[in-house]
Amino acid sequence: MNICVFAASSSKTDNVYVNDARSLGALLAEAGHNIIYGGGGIGLMGAMADAALEGGAKVTGVIPEFMHDNGWGHNYITELILTADMGTRKKKMFELSDAVVALPGGIGTLEELTEAITLKQLGLYKGALVILNTNSFYDGFLSFLESLINKSFMRSLHAGIWKVASGPEEVIEAIKEYSNWFDDPASIARI
Repeated sequence: MNICVFAASSSKTDNVYVNDARSLGALLAEAGHNIIYGGGGIGLMGAMADAALEGGAKVTGVIPEFMHDNGWGHNYITELILTADMGTRKKKMFELSDAVVALPGGIGTLEELTEAITLKQLGLYKGALVILNTNSFYDGFLSFLESLINKSFMRSLHAGIWKVASGPEEVIEAIKEYSNWFDDPASIARI
């Protein structure tokens, strides 16, 4: 299975996040999964990719040309796909993946995660979507999603779009146990 991982590129994060990223990369490799990710060589992205490579996984990075030109790409991954821009990058990552996992990250990771939720809400992405909530990182975001549901900006059924994992082992289980959250998402996309 090809697992798309969205994660921070910052190299300044606390080790608790780095350790979970490394652990997830190792566990995904051990489970026989391939990795699709943003192609970065540092931060949680780099830590996850390095651990997956050490575990024998195929790791494919998808990175815009301007990032590659600035030397932000990982030099040792299995494959690096260059795209013209950020939008094309995301589209390619979704096309290549069977499931999405969001690790802690900055505004870019949040934007990728919300697009994944939107695509699933509209029935345009069918794979599992798992949020790794290391150290309660996503608690505020998850409360916001609950508020959207409580205020009727999303249906209560939409809460089934994502699964929340408190640790890397739970991510593996959530992917393994995933079944389509709703048979006809488009029929309930409009409120």
